[in-house]
Amino acid sequence: MSRNRIIPYDPKLKQLARELRKNSTLSEVLLWKQIKGKTLGYEFHRQVPIDKFIVDFYCHELMLAIEIDGSSHNDKHEYDMSRQSKLEGLGVKFIRFNDSDVKRNMAGVLTTLEAKIKELENKQV
Repeated sequence: MSRNRIIPYDPKLKQLARELRKNSTLSEVLLWKQIKGKTLGYEFHRQVPIDKFIVDFYCHELMLAIEIDGSSHNDKHEYDMSRQSKLEGLGVKFIRFNDSDVKRNMAGVLTTLEAKIKELENKQV
């Protein structure tokens, strides 16, 4: 595996990220319980500042961002896609889950996430 590549971020985001961690949504809490502590073989972090943005979860080793799209994203599709495109330009890969899927189908979410991790592992070989 390659060494973690650190992408610089706007230091002003550090406090906002801390606030977001304190005020996680239910689906963020539920997913975090499943992926914290290298349970999937990789370490994920919550509310990570990258460049000028904050992603819900991030694995530095895989450069993989996990986003949970809930009601706060309803009117932000274009913004989310623009943000994702900018971060992908920095080498970040994305996987997105719907808030309701995390709450109602955690097994399916984890299966999809594990498949994405395997796909990224195979590309690193």
